Amino acid sequence: MSDKLAPGLYIVATPIGNLSDLSPRAATILGSADLIAVEDSRVTAKLLRHIGVKRPMTPYHDHNAEAVRPGLIARMASEAVALVSDAGTPLISDPGYKLVRDARAAGVAVTTIPGPSAAIAALTLAGLPTDRFAFLGFLPAKAKARGTAIAEAAGFRGSLVFYESGPRLAATLIALQSGLGDRDAAVAREISKKFEETITGTLSGLAARYADAPPKGEIVIIVGPPGEAEATSAVDIDAALQEALTRLSPSRAAAEVAVRLDLPRRDVYARAQQLK
Repeated sequence: MSDKLAPGLYIVATPIGNLSDLSPRAATILGSADLIAVEDSRVTAKLLRHIGVKRPMTPYHDHNAEAVRPGLIARMASEAVALVSDAGTPLISDPGYKLVRDARAAGVAVTTIPGPSAAIAALTLAGLPTDRFAFLGFLPAKAKARGTAIAEAAGFRGSLVFYESGPRLAATLIALQSGLGDRDAAVAREISKKFEETITGTLSGLAARYADAPPKGEIVIIVGPPGEAEATSAVDIDAALQEALTRLSPSRAAAEVAVRLDLPRRDVYARAQQLK
């Protein structure tokens, strides 16, 4: 594993659980890099021991990235620098994209060594549609910001992928049900580890399951796409209008029914006039 690598930035995906999931190519890159930029040196040291190598490491994470990045870019001109996260593919739900951006701006060669990703692995386990999906990472911790983020995602007609922690899981599932409706969903945790588990059901059912038993480990929530909305029938519109007209003028009755049934007010008012 000591072959000299060309200078540049190497983005290396690492296992999300089982260390045997490290690809041979990733092991070669890690064993040959001049420097490895790591999220936590203790975690990466364990991986390096698994493949039987020792390499220089330097911390690169949220708290020091701005200060460390220029030095890393400078070293890439003459050295091979590998970037890893604690688990999975770097840049997925972490700030690594700035390192790639600045490396490209400096004319540095950037190479990716693809591999494990918890989001993709969970999608394969959930049994929900995978032809179209959106990855949203961790939702905001504060209720108002979380609700806004969920509302923005509600109209997406595909599966939704979220990361979450055990203590926040039940509250997040409840918030998702409130903002998205009671959709089909799955909770996958500890993927590729000894206690791997994937539970499927509805958001309400999953929220109840985990309400008093927060799970441990890394967690991915998959939420299925919205169902097709049933078109409101003419009979339903007439029934709603006839009831409203017993209490209100045609204009106000039309306004009330239009809001309730999510229909164009002009069309409902025209029908109200006919019924009146």
